[in-house]
Amino acid sequence: MLEVANRTAYNEDHEAFRETVRKVFGEHMEPHLDQHEAEGIVPRSAWKALGEAGMLCPTVSEENGGLGLDFGFNCVLAEELAYLGSSAGFTLQNDITVNYFERLGSPEQKAKYLPGMISGDIITAIAMTEPGAGSDLQGIRTTAVEDGNHLVINGSKTYITNGQNADVVIVVAKTDPTAGAKGTSLILVDADTPGFARGRNLDKIGQHSADTSELFFEDVRVPKTNILGGENRGFIHLMEELPQERLSIAVSAMGGAQRAFDEAVKFTKERKAFGKTVFEFQNSKFTLADLAAKLQVGWAHLDWAIARHLKGELTTGEASAAKLWHTEMQWEMVDACLQLHGGAGYMNEYPIARLWRDARVQRIYGGTSEIMKEVVSREI
Repeated sequence: MLEVANRTAYNEDHEAFRETVRKVFGEHMEPHLDQHEAEGIVPRSAWKALGEAGMLCPTVSEENGGLGLDFGFNCVLAEELAYLGSSAGFTLQNDITVNYFERLGSPEQKAKYLPGMISGDIITAIAMTEPGAGSDLQGIRTTAVEDGNHLVINGSKTYITNGQNADVVIVVAKTDPTAGAKGTSLILVDADTPGFARGRNLDKIGQHSADTSELFFEDVRVPKTNILGGENRGFIHLMEELPQERLSIAVSAMGGAQRAFDEAVKFTKERKAFGKTVFEFQNSKFTLADLAAKLQVGWAHLDWAIARHLKGELTTGEASAAKLWHTEMQWEMVDACLQLHGGAGYMNEYPIARLWRDARVQRIYGGTSEIMKEVVSREI
């Protein structure tokens, strides 16, 4: 269980919410983790359970049918989900896609989608990455060509979180091919739209319980009113959401790192070798001491970043630095903790194996570590 006594980012309401999160996860997630991993997807029943408990999109305003809570509540859920060892796509909906709908959506779009996103009846995805375009949005080749009052979308996307479950997808497409990244728009495509098709649920190194998919668009015809935000302003809208997206990944990184550390402490204190516990060897104690120091620094910095974001002061560079440091630290943590497990760490029956696998992509999605360094360097 995550230790929260010395945290500074949260108040009593956040911690009461944490107890709800733990209870719901304990009933609807923890007993089924192996099933989710084996099936490659978290069932809609789990989404519904979270929705009923007020755990989906808690930041949506009361005016739009939500609880009107601050982003700290999202962070509580993200920490607990990562500590649990699940890669369910709840945080994508809570921390990323819902902001696009509430901030940019028309009254009709908000009324159509937000209630279901809050209840768990509507699952969302955002489709940016393509087979030939990742961090560089200028390389996007999916097009949305105007045809009267409609747009006709053609192209393909890959590595899309919630791709199998999604009821609606925010598609990043070129509406002005001559304008590079600045000619992109965000377009809503419902999953039952003719011409839209899901590809395979991708076979990944880790995060097996996250449905990550290919998506295909063949003459998908949608009304121009499906544009989310301004036409040809997709790139700007995406950039506006990056600080929160990258902070969200940093939050998850800390939760996963802490769980790996706790598993290593437990294992080394129980496992014996040469007549004493593995923990009693100086190498084990010194390794764990070094990792404990990094966790202490990490949690303090994360609380600082969360507090900055809640005040609307976290910059893109600061969020990128947080994503860079916390995900790199997470990888160092899980790898060292797996090593402390010895051969047992290589066995999937031990939680550390899943934590290790799931951590690897953290340094890639949401902007690679290399891209984060580039972004941070711009503010130096």
